[in-house]
Amino acid sequence: MNRDSAKRASSAEASRQIIALFSPRWTFLLFVVSFSFTWTMGASLPGRQPQQSSYQELLTLFEQWREFQKPRLVNGIPDYSSAAMSKQYAALSKYQKRLATIDTVGWSVSQKVDFHLVQAEMNGMDFDHRVLKPWARIPGFYAMFWPSQADTPAREGAVTFGAVELWTYRFPLAAADAAKLAAELDKIPKLLVQARRNLPGKAKDLWRGGIRRMKEQSEDLSTLLTRIPNSQQDLRTSIQRARQATDGFVAWLERLAPSKKELSGVGVENYNWYLKNVHLLPYTWQEEVTLMRRELYRAHTALKLEENRNRNLAPLLPVATAEEQNRLFQAAVSEYMAFLQKEEIVSIRDYMDPALREQSGGFIPPDKSREFFSEVSSRDQLVMRTHSNHWIDLARMAREPHQSPIRRLPLLYNIWDNRAEGLATAMEEMMMHAGLFDNHPRTRELVWILLAQRAARALGGLYMHGLGWTLEQAVKFACESTPRGWMKESGSLVWFEQDLYLRQPGYGTSYLTGKIEIEKLMTERARQLGDRFTMKQFIDEVNAAGVIPVSLIRWELTGLDDEILLMLR
Repeated sequence: MNRDSAKRASSAEASRQIIALFSPRWTFLLFVVSFSFTWTMGASLPGRQPQQSSYQELLTLFEQWREFQKPRLVNGIPDYSSAAMSKQYAALSKYQKRLATIDTVGWSVSQKVDFHLVQAEMNGMDFDHRVLKPWARIPGFYAMFWPSQADTPAREGAVTFGAVELWTYRFPLAAADAAKLAAELDKIPKLLVQARRNLPGKAKDLWRGGIRRMKEQSEDLSTLLTRIPNSQQDLRTSIQRARQATDGFVAWLERLAPSKKELSGVGVENYNWYLKNVHLLPYTWQEEVTLMRRELYRAHTALKLEENRNRNLAPLLPVATAEEQNRLFQAAVSEYMAFLQKEEIVSIRDYMDPALREQSGGFIPPDKSREFFSEVSSRDQLVMRTHSNHWIDLARMAREPHQSPIRRLPLLYNIWDNRAEGLATAMEEMMMHAGLFDNHPRTRELVWILLAQRAARALGGLYMHGLGWTLEQAVKFACESTPRGWMKESGSLVWFEQDLYLRQPGYGTSYLTGKIEIEKLMTERARQLGDRFTMKQFIDEVNAAGVIPVSLIRWELTGLDDEILLMLR
């Protein structure tokens, strides 16, 4: 609870108790006296901070906190040793105490929202040190090479500081860029030497997931080597050294894997604390289980109704050529953008269309095995353009940075997940109901298949954290619960997703909890505005608030702080 809210509640309760002791004719006078006394004494208590702290104090603390949050560098390599992490955790309380002294009395709701964002980040570090310990329990944490851009504000899950983001380079590489990339890659062998000392963890599934992730890094480095000409020999050497170090690390992980026998989930109590204090979600583990089950059953039922309605229509077939896929992709972007404008869904910006067109994806021939999302997109490119709201988010963050320095940067510890993944997922079903697929009746089936897949994989993640399921159990459940057999145990996607949801509690459910939170917010906003409510205004308001937890957006847009007060009591 905010200090000003708590103080007013306490003062009001004290006044009511005093007044109840006396006759009605003294009520008004005693109320005035008690109210004045409470606030006067509160303002003059010894050692009390001034009633109004400056918002600038929060911004200064935020800047210093973000520097503190970064690991110490030793010879350019982040130090995740036990000693370094213990030292960081011991110093965390200093920043938490400084934040606690900031009094938000008199602040605007937007400024108070920023206060809670900083508090949530500090809670995220606390959870990492007490429970998750990615540097000690998660071998995949040390993966440092990322070929493609994430579609979210930051990487999903805990990622080592200073990762190599290959997608930021333009090929063919200029000499200066080649030298820069070589220097970044040279950090990989050194980091992996440190990782062997830092990883005493015994979590079986996290260990095995790390093996898969590091094997992917080796393959990605091998692919990069094919793109580098012999004339850039220094860079080629750095790539080869990084790959050799990665392969050696994999061998080390595989050698120790049989000794790792512990469960990997965080448990219900820790999961609940994380949702409430870090991601600011007003749900418990059990409530999320109930919600995910409901969404799974709803999706399967709706799919069967759609299939029955469309039973006399030709089935959707995968595209046959790369040229056909590109043509349909470009047409889908045009159709979607025209729909958003015509139906007044959101204010159109000049960066939206290019942001969508830059993400065309690769073509997989019909005779090759497809992963789940390829099965969807190969049948109709339009449906995933709605989920590509992610890329519009990123373009907005770059082109229209938020006025608040705290919201301008991606929030740490994936605190952005229920807004980023929630709105992207919500747009699929909302745009279907708004009429986007009226001329694509069988595409409506894809929307329900997507919803079922997300509910199924979310339940797998929940059961790993709460019921002690193994990764294999979660994978099997997700595959069996996804319609049409499009989620395959033989594929890599389902293993990646379930490993991520194990490494990052709450991420698997964020697609649907975020969607539900947005639907709730829309309902409340429409009730407030009545006939003045418009879809365009609502989506614009959500976008303008930044990529932050929906519970905080709700407070800012509606003035309703009951969820926040309930979580923080």
